Amino acid sequence: MRYRLTFVAGVVLGYVLGTRAGRERYEQLKKSAQQLAQNPAVRNTAETAAHQGREFAGKAYHAVSDKVGDRMPDSVAQRVRTLRERTTHGSAEDDWGTSNT
Repeated sequence: MRYRLTFVAGVVLGYVLGTRAGRERYEQLKKSAQQLAQNPAVRNTAETAAHQGREFAGKAYHAVSDKVGDRMPDSVAQRVRTLRERTTHGSAEDDWGTSNT
């Protein structure tokens, strides 16, 4: 599914960038893309994919941290502790001001 979406996105992008149909066709494609992005099924799928990505990242983090253990430099360990505390205490924003939702 991911490869199909990537392919379709590439085709659409190539068409938009390479077309000579003019501004009207561009606006039509833009409107269609916005409607697609606002479709509840698409949004739910994207949210599910993001949630699964966070779960896999968490599992990978635990697997790596179990193997690395105390061999991690203090500066990195402190940064990880800070990030854990930040997410534990309800602040879901990262250093760039974006949320992890």
